[in-house]
Amino acid sequence: MPQSLAQVYLHLVFSTKGQRPFLQDLCDELHLYLGGICRNLDSPSLIIGGVEDYVHLLCRFGRTLRVADLIRDLKRDWSKWIKTKDADVATFDWQSGYDAFSVSPSHVESLKTYIADQVEHHRSVTFQAEFRRLCQKSDVPLDERYVWD
Repeated sequence: MPQSLAQVYLHLVFSTKGQRPFLQDLCDELHLYLGGICRNLDSPSLIIGGVEDYVHLLCRFGRTLRVADLIRDLKRDWSKWIKTKDADVATFDWQSGYDAFSVSPSHVESLKTYIADQVEHHRSVTFQAEFRRLCQKSDVPLDERYVWD
């Protein structure tokens, strides 16, 4: 086959260190900036959402990347950029881990709706409860000793 084709969707979730609410007034800028990073890495985002202490990102994963490299670049590049713009976030940091779930093309639209509704969703569900449910739904074993840094 002379051509390489891929259609892989990833649902990424990552949080601020210690779940500190650094993102309260930065969500719009964060989402735009992360979208640009995804575009530059040939992994266009379909939607980015979240609340003051974590991010959900749905992207079409680029053929030449590793998941860990995409996450590293997203976290590192945004952290560097925001610290030059806003002295109030000089101590900002992301938690060291991340979550990456594969998404069937048939579930993309419902996931986009779910991510768009994060603010409303988290009026009644904590991040921890949501994370546990995502892991359970995806059959990802969870050792909570290493999750909440």
